[in-house]
Amino acid sequence: MKFIISVLLFTFIAHQSNSQAVTKTENIILITLDGFRWQELFTGAESRLLLNKKFVADTAALITAYWRETPQQRREILMPFFWNVIAKEGQLYGNRTSGNKVNTKNKMWFSYPGYNEILTGSADDARVTSNDPVNNPNQTVLEFLNKRKEFKGKVAAFSSWETFPWIINTERSGIPVNAGFMRATKNPTESEKLMNELMVQLPNESGGTRADAFTFHYAFEYLKNQRPRVLFISFDETDHFAHEGEYDQYLTSAHHTDGVIKSLWDWIQSDPLYKNMTTLIVTTDHGRGNKNPEDWRHHGSKVESADEVWFAFLGPDVPALGEVKTEQQFYQSQVAKTLAAFLGIDYNSAQKTGDIISSVIKK
Repeated sequence: MKFIISVLLFTFIAHQSNSQAVTKTENIILITLDGFRWQELFTGAESRLLLNKKFVADTAALITAYWRETPQQRREILMPFFWNVIAKEGQLYGNRTSGNKVNTKNKMWFSYPGYNEILTGSADDARVTSNDPVNNPNQTVLEFLNKRKEFKGKVAAFSSWETFPWIINTERSGIPVNAGFMRATKNPTESEKLMNELMVQLPNESGGTRADAFTFHYAFEYLKNQRPRVLFISFDETDHFAHEGEYDQYLTSAHHTDGVIKSLWDWIQSDPLYKNMTTLIVTTDHGRGNKNPEDWRHHGSKVESADEVWFAFLGPDVPALGEVKTEQQFYQSQVAKTLAAFLGIDYNSAQKTGDIISSVIKK
């Protein structure tokens, strides 16, 4: 009898060692800042753009706000949550001045292909070739998780860019996606009712894409009231202001987004259902040009360095390594499988996905 028990115990232990690692993470918040460059994240405001009156309405005011003597000081004043919290308690990747590289696998270097790669774990340059609102033929990790019993109805997405219902393919996946000028319609709270009114009353300067402040507060209300286990939030203003050539607004938007991420994290760490059980992943869909001053406005396959991206991780399973400076190559396609691994799940896809970023999960 003792022999049989020993064999069974050995078999169980062996099985456990071959399966996903046991993690503390029970919830995931995935956030993207559309087209936000690694240059500003890791070195702060760039002088040749900051002082260029073509891109900045009030250079003196912007210098006061975001210019400091060293790159470390500049990045901290621009993105204080990233550098005072994530850099101390989590991990950041993509500072190419240290040889730490993160690139897209896709060769398109614009939004839909980038989000497809982030969410599916695979580039699809044959079928995902434009930003047109067409249903994604690929299954995302969000859809994969939503099919599992323990996550069914506990996955949601909020985006400023109106194309996300097609990227996540709500028709097939059944995942609620609030994007563009969509209102909160299911038993809206008083805050949601007010936002529903303000969103259409305020001036609109970006077509079907709404202001990031609405996206954040809709997502925050949903988080507090619906208690999802996987929440995706995609901000857009950094890309919008870059295309407009407004470097001052680009920096200000990034700074404000850093602030709302801090507010979100502070709330998570105060709530008993999320505290010390939630992992935050932050990244971007594509890079931007850097060769000439004008290039920062643009991206796409013909823009050099527009495939250069970054990512950040914070949570109970993330070793506190801070800014990772080792010379390594990582890819955007690794996010999806890593996201699932935090939840102790092996993400299987019809396409070959990027490998788990093993250094972000405690062994």
